[in-house]
Amino acid sequence: MTERWATFDCYGTLIDWEGGLRGSLAQLWPGQDVELLRHRYHQLEPIVQAGRALPYREVQRRTLRALAAVEDLALAPGQDARLAEALPNWPAFVDVPPALTALRDHGWRLAILSNTDPDFLAASVEHIGVPIDLRITAADAGSYKPALGHWQTFYARTGASPKRHVHVAASAFHDLAPAASLAIPAVWINREAETSNLPRAAELPDLTALPATVERLVPVS
Repeated sequence: MTERWATFDCYGTLIDWEGGLRGSLAQLWPGQDVELLRHRYHQLEPIVQAGRALPYREVQRRTLRALAAVEDLALAPGQDARLAEALPNWPAFVDVPPALTALRDHGWRLAILSNTDPDFLAASVEHIGVPIDLRITAADAGSYKPALGHWQTFYARTGASPKRHVHVAASAFHDLAPAASLAIPAVWINREAETSNLPRAAELPDLTALPATVERLVPVS
C-alpha cells in the first residue's frame, strides 16, 4: 500500500504565529495599531524573502527594520531580534496535538514544510508534542515559499505519490497558490476568517475536523 502523506505549514497552521506576532509588535511599539503593523509586516516579509536564501532570523530582523522605517517608528539597537527571541516560545494551537495524533493512528505520515530555520522548527515541534516524520525548512529547500523548493525537496526525499498527498496550511499566499500549481489537494486552515479565490480541496476553521477531511480526500486503498 502506498504511504499517505499529510504535509503542513507550521506557523499559523500548527503554532500560533499571529498571536505571537501581535504580542511581539505590541511590546515593541505600545499604543500603536497592532493590526495595522501586523498587516504591514505580512506585506514586507515576502519582499525581504524573495530571491534570497537568508536565514529566517535575518529575514525577521530585516522585516522589523523595514516596518519601523515605513511606519516611522523607533527601533532601538538589538530590538530587531525581538521576533527571533520570542518565536521558540510560541505555543501550538490546542486542536493540533489531537488532530495529528489521530492522523498518525490512521497510518498517515506527517511532514512540516516551513519558511523557518531548523532550530526554530525544532522548538516548535517540541510544543506540538507529536512525532513528525520529516521536517523541511527554508534552509533545506534553499528558498522560501511560495517558491516550490519545499515541495521539490519533499518529493525527492520521500518518493511520495502526489495522489497520496494532502497539504494543510493557513497561508493562501505561501501555500495554497503553490499547491494549486502542483495539483496537490490543499486544506486551508482559515483561522483568521480570511477570503481567497485560490483553489483548495477543503476549508476548515481549525484542525478539529482535519482527520475526517483528509480521509475523504485520500481514502485508504
